[in-house]
Amino acid sequence: MEIRAFLDFLNIAEKLKCNTRHSYTSSGRHESVAEHSWRLALMAYLVKDEFPEVNIDRVIRMCLFHDMGEAVTGDIPAFEKTKQDEEVESTAVSRLLEQLPEPYYDEVGELFAEMDAQQTIEAKLYKALDKLEALIQHNEADLSTWIPLEYDLQMTYGTKECGFSEYINELRNAVREDSRRKTGME
Repeated sequence: MEIRAFLDFLNIAEKLKCNTRHSYTSSGRHESVAEHSWRLALMAYLVKDEFPEVNIDRVIRMCLFHDMGEAVTGDIPAFEKTKQDEEVESTAVSRLLEQLPEPYYDEVGELFAEMDAQQTIEAKLYKALDKLEALIQHNEADLSTWIPLEYDLQMTYGTKECGFSEYINELRNAVREDSRRKTGME
């Protein structure tokens, strides 16, 4: 990649370090979008033995790029995000991708199309892990940071997305059990 294009794209991606999510870390500060994406990619790597048929490198790339639009739009929690918000983020992604030279433009564009379609095992794994990472982060945060609707979301969020795999479903159930213990709903 040409050096100026490389540096310009990194400058935009740096905003993911600055933009915070609704979630809090275990130390009590807001989590950045970049931190979420990093741990999501780590999760994908750590489940690779459970999915020998999956192209884990592709899943990791999905995890790294999935929230790039939020470098422009900032994070909107899933429970507040509207169709219009999704369209704005999609437009932001398209504009960001236009800044990438070939072959990156096509490669990353294909990743976004695959993530949106949710037809491949790679896309389904990325999406389930994305939901699970948010739930795990909430369990690690102090209960005082939770808003009322999160008590229900910890029990329901991501259930559909995790249903494609017995292993991921078991992981979802373990996270749900951690939520029950944390909230005293055992």
